[in-house]
Amino acid sequence: MSSPRENGNPPSLAPEQRRALLQVARASIVHGLETGGPLPVDPEDHATPLRRAGASFVTLTTGGRLRGCIGSLEACRPLVADVAANAHAAAFQDPRFPPLAANELQSLRIQISVLGAPVPMTFSSEEDLLSQLRPHVDGLIMEEGSRRGTFLPSVWDTLPRPCEFLRQLKLKAGLSQDYWSDTLRVYRYTTESFSEEEA
Repeated sequence: MSSPRENGNPPSLAPEQRRALLQVARASIVHGLETGGPLPVDPEDHATPLRRAGASFVTLTTGGRLRGCIGSLEACRPLVADVAANAHAAAFQDPRFPPLAANELQSLRIQISVLGAPVPMTFSSEEDLLSQLRPHVDGLIMEEGSRRGTFLPSVWDTLPRPCEFLRQLKLKAGLSQDYWSDTLRVYRYTTESFSEEEA
């Protein structure tokens, strides 16, 4: 039997497993402030779903504003280790922001998105692609040659129109917003997202 992620869906996590990942994410950021590195994690200390290979994004906000967002598109390490590494990277290695300072920790809010496996999309034109998009459901990965960009499903909150969502994703991938090519590759994925406020 294939796993949920192999079917394109993220794993369904129990509330205590969500809380465990959020605790690991915050502990990894604290560890980074104290030592400069991410929290070492032993997957065997955690529930089976968190030990399986998983891909995640960790989004940090302060006062409702983005403070860092780093993640993985491919499942190449245990989910709990992926979250620890991405939480540290979001706090200290996102090139859009300076490294997190200790006085920001109290107001920091953490959201984790666990990704399902990307599924390649088949389309004949940009109009065909746009007609297939599912606002507030689909995350997208766009690839053209060595260029690559992704938007999580949460980006629909700020870009609710499919055409604008796609234009901005092109720009993120380093392409012009009116770019189109027969070699353009697009994958969709879904996420299970949760934050400290919900835990």
